[in-house]
Amino acid sequence: MEATKPAFQKYILVCENKRETGDCCAPAGEKIRELLKNKIKEKKLNTKIRVSRTGCLDVCKWGPNVLIMPDNIWLKGVREEDLDDIVQRACEGLH
Repeated sequence: MEATKPAFQKYILVCENKRETGDCCAPAGEKIRELLKNKIKEKKLNTKIRVSRTGCLDVCKWGPNVLIMPDNIWLKGVREEDLDDIVQRACEGLH
């Protein structure tokens, strides 16, 4: 095992969990992830911030869920109109 520094300063993790029945973050999470990726690219932040999908975060009833790391900011019930705020939060502390 080798420990290294992360390739990015921040990670925006978007739940895309799918379930046959009950609450889940997909397909809304999939759309949110794609839109966030586009916003990060448009702002030329894609070398500092990585937008990635995740599986279940065990809070699907509050979804779609987004986690900004390493800031440990958990956002629940995310909608498309929240994306600019998410990008702004992720930009805090970048150098």
